[in-house]
Amino acid sequence: MPTSASGQPAPLLAVQGLSVRYSRRGAEPLDALQGVTFELARGEKLAVVGASGSGKSSLARALAGFTPYSGEVRFAAAPRAPRPIQLVFQDAGASLNPRRRLGAVLQELLDARRAQRESVDTLLSDVGLAASHREAAPHQLSGGQRQRAAIARALAADPQVLVCDEILSALDAPVQVQILELLERLVRARGLGVVFVTHDLAVARRWADRVAVLHGGRIVELGPAASVFDAPRSEQARELWQARLRWPQRAQPTE
Repeated sequence: MPTSASGQPAPLLAVQGLSVRYSRRGAEPLDALQGVTFELARGEKLAVVGASGSGKSSLARALAGFTPYSGEVRFAAAPRAPRPIQLVFQDAGASLNPRRRLGAVLQELLDARRAQRESVDTLLSDVGLAASHREAAPHQLSGGQRQRAAIARALAADPQVLVCDEILSALDAPVQVQILELLERLVRARGLGVVFVTHDLAVARRWADRVAVLHGGRIVELGPAASVFDAPRSEQARELWQARLRWPQRAQPTE
């Protein structure tokens, strides 16, 4: 495993000074991200949280190469595939081609990287789908199955890092737990790093190893999940966690 100058294992991913600016017709450009810097270790789960408009989705898309950015995104080792970072979208159904069978999509990706040791059936099994699902179209899958299919498609490219952008938001609570357990297994089995964008602070607190709090396009706090929420140093992290406790309670029925 590559090591840094200090002799410690080199990070799987190193992001330095990542900035994203959007042009706006008739208005000043919008700085969605400003100098974002962090590292991701092999097998680490980093949750990214923040209020709406803080830059979470811009970060996900920039890391995956879908949004132009300035700054550096570096890997500890030479990438094993042309796109070593794969993005799993919030709306899995919309991200899958409705006209193509799942098996054909996965096979095309495996052929593109000449993966002789991995098969479509192996990928399906790894994400908890049956071999019969290779003949399924997206509309024939449940919400949870579509999200598993989207994860399988990302894995077919042999990434080092998965970027998950709000992938639980459209799923029922039991299915959310199943997807988190699936990601946990994949992290252990494949040595992946995961950047997990979420608005669910409870998931970030319980599931992630570390949490990055975004505010105004900047990381205002970064540390172990328990520390960020139990003893936050930044005002923004405190406000996020306190706002969760102020959510309106459901009205009780009257007799």
